[in-house]
Amino acid sequence: MRIDILTIHPELLESPFNHSIIKRAKQKGLVDIAIHNIRDYSTDKHKSVDDYAFGGDAGMVMMCDPIFRCIEKLKSERHYDEIIYVTPDGKTLKQGISNRLATFENIIILCGHYKGVDHRIREHLVTLEISIGDYVLSGGELAAAVIVDSIVRIVPGAISDETSALTDSFQDGLLAPPVYTRPAVYNGWEVPAVLLSGNFKEISKWQEEQAIMRTQQLRPDLLED
Repeated sequence: MRIDILTIHPELLESPFNHSIIKRAKQKGLVDIAIHNIRDYSTDKHKSVDDYAFGGDAGMVMMCDPIFRCIEKLKSERHYDEIIYVTPDGKTLKQGISNRLATFENIIILCGHYKGVDHRIREHLVTLEISIGDYVLSGGELAAAVIVDSIVRIVPGAISDETSALTDSFQDGLLAPPVYTRPAVYNGWEVPAVLLSGNFKEISKWQEEQAIMRTQQLRPDLLED
């Protein structure tokens, strides 16, 4: 899988992609993450990427041309399954979206800044818009890192125990049940007896019941969905 990220601040993405699961996935050759500086595609001597908004609104807007040039160059080299723009007014990121994106070969993620990108880019080049929540960040880089992490961790082989990812919260529409480790008693706090029983049928039943109960208590909206 290849993920191309377009940004005006590539340094913001250096750390998130060089640690933990993403680093191991890159080392295994499971994913190739390429970061492109949009300023490299600007044609003026100042490497400008933004300009004033038509209509007199406050704030700057990222211009069409550098973004267009970068995307067109990438599209000339390979086919892309999705061209994603990270924006607060996009479709809210959920596990199902990450699952679908993890099946693709090539995707582009465009990170906005200022007041966003010229809307013509969104109309004519972007194929999917994603939000990670109802709030505004300084730029799309941190949101892009969240999206990439949610995708890469479920690429087959990225996690040594693949069943672990399949039992995460939201994979089946429910929150995950509680988990415990040794010792069985700590500070007087005991692990539920069923988990020590060795009866895997009863353990599975308990885990399902706990998942439903926690979802009812903490995220009833998931059950409505």
